[in-house]
Amino acid sequence: MKLANRMNNLGTETAFEVLAKAKALESQGKNIIHLEIGEPDFDTPANIIKAAQDALSNGYTHYGPSPGLMEVRERIAQEVSETRNISVSANNVVVTPGAKPIMFFAMLALVDEGDEVIYPNPGFPIYESMINFVGGVPVPMKLLASNNFEIDINDITNQISPRTKLMIINSPNNPCGSVISKEDLTALAKLAQENDFMILTDEVYRKFLYEGDYFSPASVPGMMERTIILDGFSKTYSMTGWRAGFGVMPENLVEPISRLSTNSVSCTASFTQIATLEAMNGSQEEPMKMVDEFKVRRDVIVKGLNSIPGIECPMPGGAFYVFPSIVGTGMSSKQFANDLLEKYGVACLAGESFGKYGKGCIRFSFANSMENLNEALNRINSFVTVNS
Repeated sequence: MKLANRMNNLGTETAFEVLAKAKALESQGKNIIHLEIGEPDFDTPANIIKAAQDALSNGYTHYGPSPGLMEVRERIAQEVSETRNISVSANNVVVTPGAKPIMFFAMLALVDEGDEVIYPNPGFPIYESMINFVGGVPVPMKLLASNNFEIDINDITNQISPRTKLMIINSPNNPCGSVISKEDLTALAKLAQENDFMILTDEVYRKFLYEGDYFSPASVPGMMERTIILDGFSKTYSMTGWRAGFGVMPENLVEPISRLSTNSVSCTASFTQIATLEAMNGSQEEPMKMVDEFKVRRDVIVKGLNSIPGIECPMPGGAFYVFPSIVGTGMSSKQFANDLLEKYGVACLAGESFGKYGKGCIRFSFANSMENLNEALNRINSFVTVNS
């Protein structure tokens, strides 16, 4: 069998590969602490599960409209309008099975072969994968450890060309946990206006902001017409397996994005959409507790990693990852991640999994219990001591 040439341009998400390897080691009897996968370790709140069960009993088991159930789109529009201080309606919303389709559909709809897309590097690996797959030219927005993984506006300005079609922003960032300031987000929005390109703002970690107030580039005056907000319920409500996401976009993009949905996934499961209504309308106590717990864990893992010789770990402002430099250990990040898993039972990801500028770093997810995080820190310390 000969695969289509376009498959050569399609990457993967290393977290799932490492998870499979870790599971295989577990099946052999090895104790593994999972710090590789980007998934909250909390269960979906009971009220959301109950809403889905009721929806199934009430007949929400059939096809729905490709852009989503109207009552869900209306509620999402209300939520986004209130939290971003903008005015959007249901006609700006497309509901998808998870947030990834918005990423894929936006690029399919906007990016022609040869168009340039500026994207965060290190960043979520599917950005670069999708850019390549649709024939675009990936232009890395460099996030360097030497700059605390913050963006450099001057550098980005110099990367813009007449071929720039789209800029991807992710704040808080996966894998770095860095947060782009309101000032810098406003500057990026101005660049989009002045140079006539679109912004795709990935806001799935919006609720996982540990200090300050959240700001979206869509909030900059005049930006809603050139911004696509990507968001979902997987992280905020611990609903990763439910596959519930959405995009908020200019109205003239809704029809083509919906058509891509029709041609690929048909629609998002109706009972899942009803569950998202309860997620938004019901008590926010459990999600808030989860974020509070993550903040405590963040402080523990950062302090613990910085106490290990050869490791330098900046304090992430959001998300639930740390991205320390391990250059001082003398090991490459790939060797570090591989040996730490195989010899000490701690699963993590090499920085290169998130782009070439992640070299020399490791991503640890702190979406695990405090007990496991402390044990992982002990194992990492032992590993570094033996191998440095």
